[in-house]
Amino acid sequence: MNTSSHIKAIVFDFGAVLLEWVPRNIFREYFPDESSIDAFLKDIEFMKWNAEQDEGRSFSEGFSILSKQFPQHTDMFQALEKNWLEIWGRSVVGEIEGSVNLLRALNEKGYPLYGLSNWSTETFPVARERYNFFELFDDIVLSGEVKLIKPGSAIFELFLQRTNRSAQECLFIDDSGPNIATASKMGFDCIHFKSPEQLKKELHKRELL
Repeated sequence: MNTSSHIKAIVFDFGAVLLEWVPRNIFREYFPDESSIDAFLKDIEFMKWNAEQDEGRSFSEGFSILSKQFPQHTDMFQALEKNWLEIWGRSVVGEIEGSVNLLRALNEKGYPLYGLSNWSTETFPVARERYNFFELFDDIVLSGEVKLIKPGSAIFELFLQRTNRSAQECLFIDDSGPNIATASKMGFDCIHFKSPEQLKKELHKRELL
């Protein structure tokens, strides 16, 4: 580990940083083409709806709400709920290899690694069982578990308390601008993730690799 650096721990978001997530895959068998899926996702405000599960609401309740709001799709929502974990698994299409390689390199350097992710406790076990890089994390703070969600500052504060870290000694890596903005205001060193290549350059700039 580079002890001259002020960074003593590295905190990763998961979706779109270490794992590629494609929500369209959940609905492919129900719509004829990509544009129809996109229109549907926009209509139901999928990301907003999904965030409620990330903050602790059950998917059963979430689908019940959608069925009341969009009764024309009730049969689809009921079918999705019945086989939800299997169907949801199709949306996580694989590791972002370059990012995972960097995660492994940081682990080899001896840096404590943490996860801080907006993710439902119902679906996270599917990904955790599938991808062994999760074993590299010293701790994972999951929004669905703690009932707090990024970009709110409370989940960052809880993370710092739980890990006994200061924001100034943590590097936070996330693809979301609002999440980066909150962490930066709190004193985290931040990398707004764009690509594995960009992340590698930022890590080298900080002399972490």
